[in-house]
Amino acid sequence: MKNTDIAISIEQQFGEIVDIILQHKSNASRVVNEELLLTAWHVGGYVSAKLRSEEWGSKVVSQLSEYIRSQRPDLKGYSKRSIYNMVMFYDEYSSETFIAAIKQYLNTEFVQTASAQIEAGNHVQESATIVQSMVTQIVQSTVGQMPKILELTTLSNHIEILCRCKSNEERIFYILYANKEHLSYKEMQRCISNQTYVGLLGNKDNMSKGLLERYPNAPILFKDTLFVDFLNLPKKHSESKLRNGLVEHMKQFILELGKDFIFMDQEYRLNIGTSTFKADLLFFHRGLQALVAVELKKTKFHPRDLGQLEFYLEALDRDVKRSNENPSIGIILCPEADRVVVEYAMSRSMSPTMIAEYKRILIPQERMQQQLNEFCNLFLNKD
Repeated sequence: MKNTDIAISIEQQFGEIVDIILQHKSNASRVVNEELLLTAWHVGGYVSAKLRSEEWGSKVVSQLSEYIRSQRPDLKGYSKRSIYNMVMFYDEYSSETFIAAIKQYLNTEFVQTASAQIEAGNHVQESATIVQSMVTQIVQSTVGQMPKILELTTLSNHIEILCRCKSNEERIFYILYANKEHLSYKEMQRCISNQTYVGLLGNKDNMSKGLLERYPNAPILFKDTLFVDFLNLPKKHSESKLRNGLVEHMKQFILELGKDFIFMDQEYRLNIGTSTFKADLLFFHRGLQALVAVELKKTKFHPRDLGQLEFYLEALDRDVKRSNENPSIGIILCPEADRVVVEYAMSRSMSPTMIAEYKRILIPQERMQQQLNEFCNLFLNKD
């Protein structure tokens, strides 16, 4: 065996060791998160029962917080507000309506109760079993078991979801979305502020037949409204200012798009015949294994914009796309789009394309709440 082959073999073995480390690190994080959730669930359930029976009032909860602070200063995160958040966590997620919503939109795996046991290989740690036994004895008469869906994200994300999302459908969406995109607390805050729920699950007349046929999951992967408030754009601005701002703030922009997007280049050159054309922004979508070209417009959508984008997609598929990749996708990002015009333009397009709007400032929460309520009514009354 050549030295180079030996070096490659050793490097592969090192890579396998790194994979083992990362896998166990991920497992450890998952176990820690589950225990934090179960702690909040059981504490919240215990306190909730005391409050409902009127054995305790607000003053007693304050005394509990002070007791933990003075007697066990090593235990952090048990302020009066935090304890009430745990009560909310238990009350809202143990409600019959939330459980019913899980059963309606998800399979039984997410309804099944979570276990407080920690598995190590094929064995259950003895200490975890003892703790679970003690907890069960204390709370079995008042606290139900935690639905498994709650394990999909962190306690801080759950509290944000509970405080800002009113419908169970919206809450379920953000739990799943946080897990899919591995959202941090701040990222979750922004997604809720930007109404990702409505942006992903709203009307999809802005997507071409070609996109929906080739990529059936596109409606839950691409938003029809993106917020670029982080750019501080003036009302009148050029396409180059918009493009440069997005490139400069690419991390925030990719959060708006979705974390599966990998930025490749701006003004990507496409040499066709004797002419050179430039695609404004070029991405690669890991989940779809496809190039994604984003064309920026400073004015209202016009049907001719679609022809230009389809031309770019043809060039990408012929000259840039690799054999193992799927057909390229195109997005026109504009400040405004007449929905009827968009529907007409999309109805016969067999290229994987869509129209999305960008907003310079966030839509007022009250208005978005009204739109969300209207959407939920349609969603719940679907055929």
